[in-house]
Amino acid sequence: MSRVGSNPVAVPAGVDVAIADGRIQVKGKLGQFDYPLPEEVEVTRDNGEITVKPVNETKRARALWGTTRSNIDNMVTGVSKGFTKVLEITGVGYRAAVQGKTLTLQLGFSHDVQFDIPDGITIACERPTQIQVSGADKQQVGQVCAKIRGYRPPEPYKGKGVRYADEQIRRKEGKKK
Repeated sequence: MSRVGSNPVAVPAGVDVAIADGRIQVKGKLGQFDYPLPEEVEVTRDNGEITVKPVNETKRARALWGTTRSNIDNMVTGVSKGFTKVLEITGVGYRAAVQGKTLTLQLGFSHDVQFDIPDGITIACERPTQIQVSGADKQQVGQVCAKIRGYRPPEPYKGKGVRYADEQIRRKEGKKK
């Protein structure tokens, strides 16, 4: 029995949900999403809530039950509130700046790293050592953060690099004499 799938998804005011022809469309103030529903689950809407149920008791249907419910919840949350992740840059001379649709990173290389900001994502740098990535699509926000972090992941000796704000870096002891 899925613990995630059995919970209904609450639809807040200002979000339109349409279920038809094996697809679900979610529209809100921050955008819209279209998601193909798997044949193994049944999605219904009543009283401002979306419920997901498996059609049969196969292993695949039970697996897709919770996954489909989570994807629908992420779409509803994305078009109503959006998602935000914060990255922090640690290191002497390491900094970031946004110039138009380009994020410029100085990460200790001989050159600046230019990252083109994709559509649907907004990046803000309130401080030169903090990057705030926002968007309606949770997967896209996470992917952009992972790409930025991938340019210079945090190293275990001094902790220099790009890390998530809530990430703990396991530090190692340096050389001994």
